Amino acid sequence: MDKDKIKLTSSEIGTLWAEYINGTMTDVVNRYMFSIIEDESIKKIFDDAIKTFEKQKNQIITFMENEGFPVPIGFTESDLNKGAERLFTDIFCLNYLHIMTLHGLLGHITALGVSVRKDLRDFYDSCDNDAKRMYHQTIELLLEKGNFQRDPLFYPAKNPEFISSQDFTDGFFGKERRLTATEIISISFNLKKSIMAKTLSIAFSQVAQSKEVRKFLTDSEKTSDDHIKDFAKIMQADNLPVPKSWETEVTISTDAPFSDKLMLYHIGFMFQAAQNYHGAGLASAMRTDLVATYEGIILKNLLVTKKWFNIMVQNKWLEQPPLAPNREEIAKEK
Repeated sequence: MDKDKIKLTSSEIGTLWAEYINGTMTDVVNRYMFSIIEDESIKKIFDDAIKTFEKQKNQIITFMENEGFPVPIGFTESDLNKGAERLFTDIFCLNYLHIMTLHGLLGHITALGVSVRKDLRDFYDSCDNDAKRMYHQTIELLLEKGNFQRDPLFYPAKNPEFISSQDFTDGFFGKERRLTATEIISISFNLKKSIMAKTLSIAFSQVAQSKEVRKFLTDSEKTSDDHIKDFAKIMQADNLPVPKSWETEVTISTDAPFSDKLMLYHIGFMFQAAQNYHGAGLASAMRTDLVATYEGIILKNLLVTKKWFNIMVQNKWLEQPPLAPNREEIAKEK
C-alpha cells in the first residue's frame, strides 16, 4: 500500500483545519503590520512570514481537497481594511510576530505528534523548520534593538541539593519558599502571553465597531490585567523582575484595520491557547499558592471563553470543525 494514499485520520484533518483557520488570521494581521512598518529590518522578517504562510496555506488546501473535505473560509482580504491608520508601533509588531511564532512552533509540534502519513509528517516538519527560522530571526532582531525581555537571572549554588522538608510545597501562612527555576519558566511565559493579550484587547477595543464586541474586549483587557497582577505579585515577592507592558506601543487611532470578527476571534484564540500554558504551569507548580493561582486563572479564562463563544455563534462568525459521522442520522436516511 502507498503510505501517502492512506486516508487521513480525524486528528490529522483536525490539525490541518486548525492550522488553516489560525494561520489565515495571523496572516491578515501580518499583512496589515507589513503595510505600516517603517523599519526595513523588521519589514523584511514580516515579508518572509507572509511568503512562508502562503506556501503552507497552498499545501493545506491541497491536502484537504485531495481528501474531499471543504476548505475552511478562515480569514481573508475582507477582514483587512486597507489604508487604516497605524494602530501599533514597529517594535510592538516585532514582539507580536515573536509571540505568534512561539504559538506556531508549539502548534506544529503538536500536529506532527498526531500525524502518521509521511507526506503530512514531512509538511509539519518543514513548518517547524520555518517557525524555528522565524523564532531565531525575531529574537536576534529584538536583541539587536535592545527590546528582548530576558527571564530573571539566577546565581549558581555551590552544590546540588535535595528537598529535605514537606514545607517545600507550602505557600500559605508566610511559609512559602523561593520560586524554583522550573516554576519561573511557566510564570514568565504566562506573564508575556497575558501582556500580549491585554495589549491586543486595548488596541482592538479602540477600533471595534460593535458595542458588544467592544464591551467584551474591555472585559478581556481587565481579565488579562488581573492575570498579570497575580503573576507579578508572585515574582515580586522574590524580588524578581516582571516583563514590561506594551500598552504604550498602541497608538490612539480609532480606525479599524480589521473586521470585528477577526479581532474577536484573535482574543478568543489567545485565551484558549493560554489555557494550555496555564495547565502546564499548574502541572509544574510545587507550591500550594501557585496551584491556587493557576486554578483561579484557568476558571476566569473559562468564563471569558464562554462569553466569547456566545458572541461568535450569535454573529455566525465561528466556523464548525469537521464532525464525526452521525450514525443515527445516517441510519434514518434509509
